[in-house]
This record gives sequence, C-alpha cells and structure tokens, in this order.
Amino acid sequence: MGIQLNSGPLVKRHNYQENAEMNITPFVDVMLVLLIIFMVAAPLATVDVPVDLPSNAAAPNPPPEEPVYVSVQADGRLYVQEQSVALGELAAGVNLVTNGDVRTRLFLRGDKSVEYGTLMQVMNTLQKAGYGQISLVASEELEP
Repeated sequence: MGIQLNSGPLVKRHNYQENAEMNITPFVDVMLVLLIIFMVAAPLATVDVPVDLPSNAAAPNPPPEEPVYVSVQADGRLYVQEQSVALGELAAGVNLVTNGDVRTRLFLRGDKSVEYGTLMQVMNTLQKAGYGQISLVASEELEP
C-alpha cells in the first residue's frame, strides 16, 4: 500500500493577494497636521524680549597674517619661526613674534623622532607663558 495524496483542487488559505498595496494617505495626513502645528508653534517658542544692546566701539582684532610656528628638530633644537632659541628663551622668543598677545594660536611642529617628553616640555613652557591655543601639526598620511 502506498501513501495516497489528496489531489483535489487547490484552496487559498488567505486572501492577502487582493489587497497588497500600502495605503499611505493616513500617514501623509498626519505629517501635514504635524507640519502645520510646528509652523505655528515655532514662532511662539522664540524669546521676544526687547533689549537695547550697547554698541561695540572696539575694532575687531585682525586675523594673524602669518601663523606662528614653533618647531622642534630631531636633535632637539627649537625654532620660533626661523629663529633658533633655547628652551629657557622660548617664551621670550614667542612673545617677540606675537607682540605679547597670548591669544595668538601657535602651531607646534615636531620631528617624528623627537621624544614625547621633549614635546611636552615645549608645550608646558608655552602654557606657563600664557599661550593656551597650541595646535600640533602633522603631515598627511599617504595611502600605501
């Protein structure tokens, strides 16, 4: 005796095929209502307190024309721009170039063979002199 298979007509169990389209009309309606609510509420959320602000008579500081570089060579020699300086004279050398403006951004360039401790000594010396905006300069890494 073999197994007998039901070879009758195929019956659909679910009738999902007839309505397979997504109806996004309610979604669009909700988004439009939210858009209108936010358009009305946004101007009300701003602070509208009248304040008579004083005028600023000071001239704005011109941006530095030439960046100030502090360089550390592989042998440990220090340079401010093109001038060689000792570590003890670094603050005075930078003050000459920046005219004593401690808000000037300094760019610290160090040879890749310079020890980390040497760069930190230079940075600490500059920070003790009052310079807080010190950027480290690196060359772009070339893709292999």
